[in-house]
Amino acid sequence: MTGKVRQQLRQAIDSLYTGGQATAGEYTRLVLECIRANDVYQAKRLQSHMDLHYFTPNDTFLHNRLLHLHARLGRVSDARNLFDKMPQRDVISWNTMLSAYAKSGSIENLRAVFEQMPYRDSVSYNTVIAGLAGNGYSSKALEVFVRMNREGFEPTEYTHVSVLNACARLLDLRKGKQIHGRIIVGNLARNVFVWNALTDMYAKGGEIDRARWLFDRMSIKNVVSWNSLISGYLKNGQPEKCIDLFQEMQVGGLNPDEVTCSNVLGAYLRSGLIHEANKVFSMIKNKDKVCWTTMIVGYAQNGKEEDALNLFSKMLLEGVNPDSFTISTVVSSCAKLASLCHGQSVHGKAIILGVDDDLLVSSSLVDMYCKCGITKDAWVVFDMMRYRNVISWNSMIGGYAQNGQDLEVLALYEKMLQENFKPDSITFVAVLSACNHAGLIEEGRRYFDSISKHHSLTPNLDHYACMINLLGRSGSVKEAVDLIKNMPHEPNSLIWSTLLSVCAIRADIEHGEMAGKCLFELEPLNAAPYIMLSNMYAACGRWEDMASVRSLMKSKNVKKSAAYSWIEIDNEVHKFVAEDRTHPEMEMIYEELSRLIEKLQQAGFMPDTKLVLHDVVEEEKFASICYHSEKLALAFGLIKKPHLATPIRIIKNIRVCGDCHVFMKFVSKVIGRPIILRDSNRFHHFIGGSCSCKDYW
Repeated sequence: MTGKVRQQLRQAIDSLYTGGQATAGEYTRLVLECIRANDVYQAKRLQSHMDLHYFTPNDTFLHNRLLHLHARLGRVSDARNLFDKMPQRDVISWNTMLSAYAKSGSIENLRAVFEQMPYRDSVSYNTVIAGLAGNGYSSKALEVFVRMNREGFEPTEYTHVSVLNACARLLDLRKGKQIHGRIIVGNLARNVFVWNALTDMYAKGGEIDRARWLFDRMSIKNVVSWNSLISGYLKNGQPEKCIDLFQEMQVGGLNPDEVTCSNVLGAYLRSGLIHEANKVFSMIKNKDKVCWTTMIVGYAQNGKEEDALNLFSKMLLEGVNPDSFTISTVVSSCAKLASLCHGQSVHGKAIILGVDDDLLVSSSLVDMYCKCGITKDAWVVFDMMRYRNVISWNSMIGGYAQNGQDLEVLALYEKMLQENFKPDSITFVAVLSACNHAGLIEEGRRYFDSISKHHSLTPNLDHYACMINLLGRSGSVKEAVDLIKNMPHEPNSLIWSTLLSVCAIRADIEHGEMAGKCLFELEPLNAAPYIMLSNMYAACGRWEDMASVRSLMKSKNVKKSAAYSWIEIDNEVHKFVAEDRTHPEMEMIYEELSRLIEKLQQAGFMPDTKLVLHDVVEEEKFASICYHSEKLALAFGLIKKPHLATPIRIIKNIRVCGDCHVFMKFVSKVIGRPIILRDSNRFHHFIGGSCSCKDYW
């Protein structure tokens, strides 16, 4: 039907060009036909015919209708050309141009036309206020609103909606409440749009209870009303109320739109309700970039990094291009999984999209490569960054610290100061960790003192933990204890667990017992201090004390966290636990591990079974210590990747034990294969029988 109408319109205008000048009535009829058909091309032909025959309308009606058509269809330049040629203009002509510029976001032209107007009406003011508010010029919108009142024009409900939206964007509750007062005095709160704007303004301004009060008193609610309060609860950190309101909305029979679903999706994710979030995500038909990113970030924040990577792949398959925030989130997920292959793939995508030099993305890439043990690639990214902030520096400095490159940490820290970047508390954790690992006691003291003396920061518990570690490992356990007693903070579990760790290394039972008892009170269900103290007793043959700690652990129903390791082979992650029998290739893995152990024993390796319970037979002790998860992962990696040049990469969720550490050193020497093992503390780069941690982890 539309095609037929347009064809008839074209034929009618064709006949004009063959028949000469038309009457005012014919021009009027054809202009209205162009408007009904939304045919701007034929409208321009008709306008050209008028110009060709020097037709001048008696009033502004015809030109205003053509002007409105151009403006409504976004043909701003055509509208301006017609406006400039109009022999006479009225306020409707000017307002139409205001509307065209407001919709197109051309704020400079909007303000220029407004100032050029010979006279204005309330529509002029409303159009400019809405245009300014809708394009991010909220302060200017409020200035025009003041001018409107000063010049005697009465604001309408439409005006109040625009200025309330401006106050909401500015978070200016003071002005918003003044406007609310005017609305009440003028009895203008008659429609749902004003109520919605008020609810949104109070919600965004942090007065969510006032917003709820207004919402509950609305006689008519539309989906925008519900969205204003739902998003308000989410912004004010009350995701549970956001979810309750969403459920109330559904009970009321109102269908949510994509804005509703996006907000509720965020609420479920913040509450850790992944299954419910998935349901809402599947409800959204037209998923935009924000929706995909919200779900990906939600997965990552709830410890589901693999799901985040899978969803990112689906996002790309759907043809939705991620932005820098999405990319940085996915890169961070790769870092947590230590998935180098996926990380490199996302890096490539970032380059294709042209966001690889974005500060957030670059910093995430530096962190990812460091957490995959590839500090050389991290440095390449860091060195190419056009702009850096303290997060970028911390990523590289911290990456060097995690990978045992202590001198590089200190050198880069000095360079950071030379380039006039101010270090923060995270910077000093990395620097002190490097001093600790390198055994640089005096340097560590100097850096610790500089935190307050030279950088106007207060040392926190993380910094004190680093110093306790540094002093304790160097043999000054008593000085470490004195530091705990004299520090301005109340010791927490980090402080006492650090002391217990250094006492275990120094075989200091007295102070170890003190730290252990404090930890039993602070974290009664944490298995780590019980196990560490019992191991200390076992190491010095105090079997009764060891049994007593184990009995205490059992009486409190303390469960040991499952230790597991994983290895990535051909983009697939394989997970192992100690003495694992679940892997489909377990028989081959155990055969490979047995051959490897035999080969290492011939080279002088002896499994360290002294920490295994003394009443266990020797054969069980051997099995208990030799089939730890990282050894099974290593054997699997050697089966699947027999090439000598490629490092075997293994991740473990807890600290690697002493026996496995020695085992990995022997493997790297005997078979000449580099191994990169990341545990909960740091990276261990095993090459030629040595470890980057220098046996200090």
